[in-house]
Amino acid sequence: MPSGKEIRNKIKSVENTRKITKAMEMVAASKMRKAQERMRAARPYGEKIRRVAANLSHAIAEYKHPFIVAREPVKKVGLILITSDKGLCGGLNANVLRMCVARMKEFETQGVAIQVTAIGNKGFSFMQRAGAQIVSHATGMGDTPHLEKLIGPVKVQLDAFIKGDIDQLYIGYNRFINTMKQEPVLEQLLPLSGEAVGSSETKWDYVYEPDAKEVVDDLLIRYVEALIYQAVAENMASEQSARMVAMKSASDNAKTVIGDLKLIYNKARQAAITKELSEIVGGAAAV
Repeated sequence: MPSGKEIRNKIKSVENTRKITKAMEMVAASKMRKAQERMRAARPYGEKIRRVAANLSHAIAEYKHPFIVAREPVKKVGLILITSDKGLCGGLNANVLRMCVARMKEFETQGVAIQVTAIGNKGFSFMQRAGAQIVSHATGMGDTPHLEKLIGPVKVQLDAFIKGDIDQLYIGYNRFINTMKQEPVLEQLLPLSGEAVGSSETKWDYVYEPDAKEVVDDLLIRYVEALIYQAVAENMASEQSARMVAMKSASDNAKTVIGDLKLIYNKARQAAITKELSEIVGGAAAV
């Protein structure tokens, strides 16, 4: 059995760790509320422009944007992977990385090449270790998503799609369900199809002013920007929620460990007192 001093040192160490995890839990809870408000504010605009763009993909127009035209066969795909910059958020990053890796293996078995844009340090580091073809990346996003930081890395994939270097573009991130649940999602971003976004069977047509090309080009760029921003906002809300839950679990576990160590310490202390009393009694009897 370890000595009383060793047990006291362990108790002190665990108590210091618990102070850190408790502080991180409170910070994550504060950031989580702001991230959830930002994410919920972005959802209505994202859903509306997604619906309009989906209807546009079915509309019979004199101009077809490259983002709408499906390509066969698929020889190369792009992947925009969104993860967090920091860890200590449970299995959040591991879940979306596991899902993306499984899909990448499916593409490889079909002979389809893959190029990756990594948003977030965790995904960037993982893809580097995995030996993936990383064409662009963005790290150090902070607690607030900024569209100007995202446009550059994402534009690399969009330009590749327009040039025909890739035939499909996917985006992987964690969708916020509630504080206790975050769902990893991998969805097709391009080419846009009404079926992929769940549009209704009703087909819409539009009157374009000043002309179809100008309106459609601007709308589809806004569509892509809205989806990227919304995905990053969802991932950040998921990150703070997962970190708060993970730190609360760590604090609770530390409290349990401290209780167990104190019990062991008391037993060791009682054993030492009993031993000393036995030695005193034995010495007195010998005299």
